[in-house]
Amino acid sequence: MIFMAKRDMVAFLFHRKDRFGETSLGVQVLVNKSFKVRHFCEFFFWQVKEMSLIRNTIMECQVCGFHEHRSRCNPNPCFQGVDCMETYEYPGYRCGPCPPGSQGNGTYCADIDECAYANPCFAGSKCINTSPGFRCDVCPRGYKGNTVSGVGVDYAKASKQVCKDIDECNDGNNGGCAANSICTNTVGSYRCGPCKPGFVGNQTVGCSTKKSCLGPGFNPCHVNGHCVFERNGDVTCACNVGWAGNGYTCGRDTDIDGYPDDPMPCIDNNKHCRQDNCRYTPNSGQEDADNDGIGDQCDEDADGDGIKNVEDNCRLTPNKDQQNSDTDSYGDACDNCPNVPNNEQKDTDANGEGDSCDNDIDGDGIPNMLDNCPKVPNPLQTDRDMDGVGDACDSCPETSNPTQTDADSDLVGDMCDTNQDRDGDGHQDTKDNCPDIPNSSQLDSDNDGIGDECDQDDDNDGIPDYNPPGPDNCRLIHNPNQKDTDGDGIGDVCEEDFDNDTVIDPLDVCPESAEVTLTDFRAYQTVILDPEGDAQIDPNWVVLNQGMEIVQTMNSDPGLAVGYTAFNGVDFEGTFHVNTVTDDDYAGFIFSYQDSSSFYVVMWKQTEQMYWQATPFKAVAEPGLQLKAVKSKTGPGEQLRNALWNTGHTHDQVRLLWKDPRNVGWKDKTSYRWQLMHRPQVGYIRVKLYEGVDLVADSGVIIDTTMRGGRLGVFCFSQENIIWSNLQYRCNDTTPEDFEPFRRILLEGRE
Repeated sequence: MIFMAKRDMVAFLFHRKDRFGETSLGVQVLVNKSFKVRHFCEFFFWQVKEMSLIRNTIMECQVCGFHEHRSRCNPNPCFQGVDCMETYEYPGYRCGPCPPGSQGNGTYCADIDECAYANPCFAGSKCINTSPGFRCDVCPRGYKGNTVSGVGVDYAKASKQVCKDIDECNDGNNGGCAANSICTNTVGSYRCGPCKPGFVGNQTVGCSTKKSCLGPGFNPCHVNGHCVFERNGDVTCACNVGWAGNGYTCGRDTDIDGYPDDPMPCIDNNKHCRQDNCRYTPNSGQEDADNDGIGDQCDEDADGDGIKNVEDNCRLTPNKDQQNSDTDSYGDACDNCPNVPNNEQKDTDANGEGDSCDNDIDGDGIPNMLDNCPKVPNPLQTDRDMDGVGDACDSCPETSNPTQTDADSDLVGDMCDTNQDRDGDGHQDTKDNCPDIPNSSQLDSDNDGIGDECDQDDDNDGIPDYNPPGPDNCRLIHNPNQKDTDGDGIGDVCEEDFDNDTVIDPLDVCPESAEVTLTDFRAYQTVILDPEGDAQIDPNWVVLNQGMEIVQTMNSDPGLAVGYTAFNGVDFEGTFHVNTVTDDDYAGFIFSYQDSSSFYVVMWKQTEQMYWQATPFKAVAEPGLQLKAVKSKTGPGEQLRNALWNTGHTHDQVRLLWKDPRNVGWKDKTSYRWQLMHRPQVGYIRVKLYEGVDLVADSGVIIDTTMRGGRLGVFCFSQENIIWSNLQYRCNDTTPEDFEPFRRILLEGRE
């Protein structure tokens, strides 16, 4: 410190350091209070000059090295990592720029957030700011690309992260979707869709090769087979005519009874792949009483008791003694009434005791003498008309008719039979649940008295069958919630069984009728077409194979065996075989049977022949297959008998709709297969006939509306030993494609 004094003033000159460490001169002046202001100002002026002179002197001394050197950059006053340079200017140093990734004046530096300034990372990939710099997370799932990190905004802007979409559908694993399903790539992901064309299933159960009747590439059926049913990728196959097996494997079937001549290697062990035990004689039940591998139909000694069938009074039951206590044709060993003659051997309740000696024929617990329906089970014995005949078997349950006469064999007693049927479906108007719409089947799924054919809501669940807000996805089963999990348009409750009859649709011969599940002629009505006279006996029907085979053994009057099931549209097929060489007359089948005066018949004569009774008119039968519409004004009797025998039209009796132009008769011991398609709603009829695998006759499309539906059966006239084997029927209301030209013609005719 330097002391200076002048008069009443003392000045102190001293060094001082500021807060930045810089050294400077300071002056403190103490003034005597009595000192005049003027004098003070003069003093201060001179004092400032002196202080400036002193400061310059000191600085010059420093430059000349007259003082001890001290660095302004040690310690470094700049931000960590920033260079410091000494200068001659105040404050004696200068800081360099802030490090990359930060900003400031060098003395102070703050980190730059490149993520905020430059947004360098891919959308969806997280940007992480570091000090200094930044880094990007890996590309998000569904993308591939580089990982980016660096320092500074410029670098961040110039080096942005790039992520490209991954095409998962081409990764060799179909993106994780089910094999053979559609995989659709999306930006950053993918979407699994339905199965590819040619495959069926979903993402849950997978996609398997589609089975379809539409194309040979997908058709699983044998080359000699065909599709009969297809739904949701499931196909049911059947072998073509003249072939047998499970439809996926087929072998030759000479007798066309549904069993191949040789065993077939079917993986499902289907019985129809087993070798036929009667290669040349139809026997669709493969009955073999003595288990010798030879079917009863072609075994000369079917029961193996050493007695030939023609002499054996029990063909299927061994009885070497041939004992026969009664006077019928059956030995005691096989006679269900050994002490009561009963050649029919009828056993209504199937209890092993023939009706002729059974005290309770129908097995309903009520003795025959007290039972008002002795042949029809009815334990309640209801009898509304009090005529002594229970409602269960009464042909007029509301009209007294104790005699139960039914002249036309239509199952409606004469006392209540009006024969008024305006829609022509075989049901008189008073009993028809759709009197103006043909519906011979009379189906009424909700039991409301209105037939399904004219009921807008068949199951009464509030969802109309066809009109908005319908259609009902389970038309025959009550399901107001319309639940359809797989979205195939078929409700869950009827997915596999549309009519809810416990038989799955592929096995159900009428998938839309709970009343019909399989072909069965075990219950049948015998109709005698020439009841007068005794020149010939009535037919003798034997039903085999659970109702799918019928045998007629006698040379008889014209007659029918008619099943009780009535049909609308139907496909009906069977094998026809005459198992003898001793006769040459008529055999065939019937459809749309409504009564003994109204039915269609397909009949076949072997040779030309005039009927031996020339009254009431001469009738000549020509060989060849014929289709006739029977609409007789007289009903069963000699008029209808001769009209049936005669080839051609017979006024008021029979119209000939078609005859095979080949004029070829049937051959002895040869199997033929017929196929009938009948759509009574539009009058469509078509008949095809096969001999072995060859189509030998085809009626083409016949349009006739004489009968609008009815029952099915078989027909014989003076011919013995006829076999109708492997009988099959199936409900079918689908209009065939070959009807379309006729539809246009019919429409034009109406106009």
